[in-house]
Amino acid sequence: MNRRPLRILITAGNTQAPLDTVRCVTNIFTGKTGFNIAWAAAQRQHEVTLLTSHPEPIPENPPFRFACFQTFHDLENLLESFLFEQFFDVVIHAAAVSDFLCDGIFSQNPDTGEMIDVSAGKIKSSHPNLWIRMKPAPKLIDKIRTVWDYQGYLVKFKLEVGIEDSELLAIAETSRVQSQANLMCANTFEGRHDWAFLGPIEGTYHKIPRSELATRLMNEIEQNLFGQ
Repeated sequence: MNRRPLRILITAGNTQAPLDTVRCVTNIFTGKTGFNIAWAAAQRQHEVTLLTSHPEPIPENPPFRFACFQTFHDLENLLESFLFEQFFDVVIHAAAVSDFLCDGIFSQNPDTGEMIDVSAGKIKSSHPNLWIRMKPAPKLIDKIRTVWDYQGYLVKFKLEVGIEDSELLAIAETSRVQSQANLMCANTFEGRHDWAFLGPIEGTYHKIPRSELATRLMNEIEQNLFGQ
């Protein structure tokens, strides 16, 4: 059995969508899941590269390489660079990436109703109102197979809010197929600390304790790439 170390690229944390040089729209996620997976993979002697927006838990002399990002475009550029320049057996895309990017900031003249573009390096706090126009961001997970032509084993993450398990699983599987991912990890916001679905494994999704996710994920990857 070939048990050589796998080369694994993992993304973790949140991305920022800048509004100006000092303000941004972002989300609450901290990269803990991606860090835990990176740690578990490194303990199995795999060659891990972690791209994260939250390096705080990384100790001195970690058992993996890492690089940091802040904005959506930072992560996009890092992924493009690593996937074009290096070979990875596995990509685990756990980062919570911005769905929308700023497409202009406007203030409405209270007398005329005219919308005025007030975009600036630092938007003035004196504006009586602000209208932030957002546009959909490209789906980085969907660029991995297409634009960046990645041919290895791909793991996708999906989070939904306020839905039942059956709906979550239907959305997750459709999303997995759309992104041409081999494996999907899905959960709801409400259950994010307690459980996650992982699959398809032997044709179905398995609901597992969140504390076991990193171990179970690595088991499944090794099973698929090394076999019995």
